[in-house]
Amino acid sequence: MSSLLASLLAGVVFGLALAAPPGPMNAIIAEESVLRGWRSGFSAGLGAMSADAVFFGLTLAGVAAVLERFATLQDALFLVGGLLMLLFAVDAFQNARASTSFTQGELAQASIGFRKTFALSFTNPYQIAFWATVGVGLVRPGTLEFAEHVPGLLAPLLSGVVVETGSPALLVGFFAGIAVWIVAYPAVLAAAGRRVDAFAPVVALLSGVVLAGFGVLFAWIGVTAFV
Repeated sequence: MSSLLASLLAGVVFGLALAAPPGPMNAIIAEESVLRGWRSGFSAGLGAMSADAVFFGLTLAGVAAVLERFATLQDALFLVGGLLMLLFAVDAFQNARASTSFTQGELAQASIGFRKTFALSFTNPYQIAFWATVGVGLVRPGTLEFAEHVPGLLAPLLSGVVVETGSPALLVGFFAGIAVWIVAYPAVLAAAGRRVDAFAPVVALLSGVVLAGFGVLFAWIGVTAFV
């Protein structure tokens, strides 16, 4: 296997490993997918992916690294992000209560998920920190151990996987991995939503629970930092 292909595949694995675990973004993608269809779920995923692309550009320009150094700004982002998640959680609970089954969304509705995830990404200090450190390191010569930067449940699976960074193919593969996730994940959920009427409100409810949990956590971090 050529080094170019190896870097590309490694990037895909890393992108999938970071995109797949449960969290606020996947909660919104899930809600949009089961309530309004694949297009809405994909649009929500595209919002998060677009924010990552913007963060990468800001990182290369040195902006993200500067933002990461301002503790007060990070605390404010935690607070704003937490409040946004709580707002989206309320919306998810209302959708769960009002929806009895899957309904195919229109294009205008599909853009709702995009705006939610895009806005939420810019109020997530963890996402900024990732791109200011690990993200920019993908295109700088060196090495990267996947297990150190993926969620705990996936770390054992990627233990010992070390790749050489500095190849554009690694970055391309990384975004390709995210793209695979935001195409496949909504497709599976939308298909299930079409077949089982009770699936849509249940997933919307669970999405609300996830958003509320992370919202309370983020808001608490922000509030305690200012007290």
